[in-house]
Amino acid sequence: METTVCPWCQTEIVWDEELGPEEECPYCHNELKGYRTLNINIDDEENDEAEDDIYDVDDVTNEKQTTDLSDLWGDEVELKLPELRTLTKYADEGNDLIQYEQGVQKQLDHQEEVPECPNCREFMILAGTQAATQDNFTPVANAASGEGSLLASPFKVLTYVCSGCFQVQYSLSEEDRLRLIKNLSTQE
Repeated sequence: METTVCPWCQTEIVWDEELGPEEECPYCHNELKGYRTLNINIDDEENDEAEDDIYDVDDVTNEKQTTDLSDLWGDEVELKLPELRTLTKYADEGNDLIQYEQGVQKQLDHQEEVPECPNCREFMILAGTQAATQDNFTPVANAASGEGSLLASPFKVLTYVCSGCFQVQYSLSEEDRLRLIKNLSTQE
């Protein structure tokens, strides 16, 4: 029996010699004949834009997909992919994104923690800390110990900003993480 590993789900697939290999994975139902990748070059973006946005029916090997699209849109279909990064629109305004990326990398090199943005998967920059005080934070009771609050103020929150889509994320400071762990570890 012949074995293959699915490049998508990493599952080992054992094929029957009489039937031969199938075209799709029986577990994740993805095509096994290779990855479909999208390469984006920042420098060539304007030149290739006209060529990349046109979907040509003749280039497709899957007849089922071709008939569905051509029935709806004719011979040419213009594809509009959503922008993954908000940063792209600032390049159009004349900002030097290469300098920006170098500055981001220098900043990331000095950080102890480098979280990944849950929105676009870019690295996040530590922008600063915020202090939670009794005036702007109301704690909840500690159900684990039955006494006191889960996280009493004052405590510090680290503020991270995504370098790609500019989403903001907060994380508890190291000392206050330890204090939270200690509060939840105490039993009644």
